[in-house]
Amino acid sequence: MAKVMVIDDDERTRIPFLRGILTHSLQNAGLQFDKAYELASSVRDALGDTEEIATRTLRAEVIRQLRRLDEPSVAQNYEARVRAPAPILVRDASGILTPFSRSRHQQRLECTGLSSEAAFEITRQVFEHLLKQRTAEIQSHHLAGLTYGCLKKKVGKRESHRYLVWAEFTNSGRPLILLLGGTAGCGKSTIATEVTSRLGIVRTQSTDMLREVMRMMIPERLVPALHTSSFNAWQALSNQMEDVVDEDTQLKIGYRRQADLVQVACEAVLQRAFREQASLVLEGVHVRPSLIHSVPQDPNAVVVPILLAVLKKNQLRQRIQGRGKLAVQRRAERYMQHFDSIWKLQDELLAEADAHEVAIISNEEKETAIRDVMITIVDQLEDEFTREPREVFADPQRISKSSKPVEKKPKAREKPERWNIRIPGTWFKSKRA
Repeated sequence: MAKVMVIDDDERTRIPFLRGILTHSLQNAGLQFDKAYELASSVRDALGDTEEIATRTLRAEVIRQLRRLDEPSVAQNYEARVRAPAPILVRDASGILTPFSRSRHQQRLECTGLSSEAAFEITRQVFEHLLKQRTAEIQSHHLAGLTYGCLKKKVGKRESHRYLVWAEFTNSGRPLILLLGGTAGCGKSTIATEVTSRLGIVRTQSTDMLREVMRMMIPERLVPALHTSSFNAWQALSNQMEDVVDEDTQLKIGYRRQADLVQVACEAVLQRAFREQASLVLEGVHVRPSLIHSVPQDPNAVVVPILLAVLKKNQLRQRIQGRGKLAVQRRAERYMQHFDSIWKLQDELLAEADAHEVAIISNEEKETAIRDVMITIVDQLEDEFTREPREVFADPQRISKSSKPVEKKPKAREKPERWNIRIPGTWFKSKRA
């Protein structure tokens, strides 16, 4: 039997008919292997000595035989699959083509602080526009510009400007260093995991793990404060607390002593991230607000310090009790015994954050807190943003070909008020404003 060539005018391809490929397609549509192979063989026999056949004609023959087999659901599934539109391809600055992904597009929008519902709607409208225009391929900077225009029209100038700032940052290749601090039970690990996933950051480091490594290297008899929890480190310094009567002061001294020790490891982690120009999320109770002044200076990196807090006492207590049920090894009972110390330690961190002008985000509801983290990052990027939309969404190849780029003086603009504490429904103006 002669080989049959399948011609696809739309894709401009010419490939041989293969029963194995058709069998696999029929299986994906819901047909059992034996019946799928038998039908594929029947289709091949029906072609006889045909030398060439169009893709549409071949698919029509397959659908006809499926209906004759009295497999309406399989026929419907197969017909739906073959009628599905070809993926829209996005060409990036390097020339690499990837299919347009609605989930990735929505995720990129959420990185700017847009809610999931609003991001989903914008992505839907952008995708429908591309389908309506019968777009087969689009440059990534054109897609970004289209998204910006849709945001500006459908959502508002503030949200579209955040997207503009974020687009400029992602194109710059600069590393993002997120310092996420907070006391026990405030949700640092949960928020850090969600943020790293949405931002596409592959490096995350917990200060608890750094402390654990240091404990293995340094015996307790040499540095006892390292081998305790942050909220009762002062007990290991009892011989140094003879002149300190106030318990709150003892708590602060103990925490600071332990944080000073762990800070050495934190600085090493940060220095490596700067050296490798890699984005990183560093989270833990030892990421105190004053750490920002110990971070090595790197003008190319964007360092964003945030203190996470639970500002309602009963809610923090419930969080600590709840996580003990989910993970027994975290020993919720021990944390509850020292709850007052944990609460006082949070007060100390809040005061330090206010003194060092570090953003405080209230974690009453997870999605809201994540969105506030994203907004805080973009707001900090906005402080040094001076470009116009046509510059951000310009063709990168055209820019690279320009031999003498025109230097543009920074555009004078009024800086927005800085808001330090984010609580759902309420905004507290910081001293920095």
